[in-house]
Amino acid sequence: MDETDTRYGSVEQEDGGRTRLEFRRTWPDDSDDVWAALTAPDRTPRWIGRYEGERAPGATGTFAMDFEGEGPPEPLTIAECAECHRLVLDFPGSGWRLEVDLVSQRGGTTLIFVQRFDDPAGVPDIATGWHWYLDKLDAEISGGEPPRDWNAFVAEVGPHYGYTPA
Repeated sequence: MDETDTRYGSVEQEDGGRTRLEFRRTWPDDSDDVWAALTAPDRTPRWIGRYEGERAPGATGTFAMDFEGEGPPEPLTIAECAECHRLVLDFPGSGWRLEVDLVSQRGGTTLIFVQRFDDPAGVPDIATGWHWYLDKLDAEISGGEPPRDWNAFVAEVGPHYGYTPA
């Protein structure tokens, strides 16, 4: 990541009352490598989990998020996919829609991750979780060390989003 990357996401109210969570991360790598870290079956398990299914716009499959062991598979639809540029995923079970855009710029690639919420109550927990996974993605791309201790991570990062563990 470059010096302008704060690692932290922003949470803002949109017109219409929805809450927007946005993260921006920048790497010196080209968009092909960042895209591969986001989507390649041999790389995603190293930072977030496993997708089983066709990989094309409109395709459906299952996704098992890995957090302290593999989670249960959840249905997933690839709503949009423009290789090396944009990926939009719908999780019908939770009602989540994740939008990921890659912007190539001189000297690297910026990832813009967006999730919107009708009810902002869960945002502190979800934002802390996405921060965890994006730090793991950073380690996958840069070769650095991923976060390993959730409790220490929450103590450091959670307060930024207003998250306090139960």
